[in-house]
Amino acid sequence: MSYQLYRNTTLGHTLQESLDDLIQCSQITPQLALKVLLQFDKAINNALANRVKNRIQLKGKLNTYRFCDNVWTFVLNNVEFREVQEFAKCDKVKIVACDGKNSQGHRD
Repeated sequence: MSYQLYRNTTLGHTLQESLDDLIQCSQITPQLALKVLLQFDKAINNALANRVKNRIQLKGKLNTYRFCDNVWTFVLNNVEFREVQEFAKCDKVKIVACDGKNSQGHRD
């Protein structure tokens, strides 16, 4: 299973806009655009799961949390992010965390 969560990023929005333009100009079909989006979902999930090695620490006050349909959502206030020598503060952060493994215990 590949989450569609990353379609709501700048990269995902730009891809969708480009695909919409190609559909409007009759250069691709809506079915091909959907295949491209599904491939994007798989590729971005795979890249984040296997290529990103950076780790950060965060500390803040938990405002709310929810677990629904295997998705955790956390809202934190007064958050501090740390990575080695880097430091950043933010008033409010929303974290959405999805299970990166399917039922067989390996990533798609």
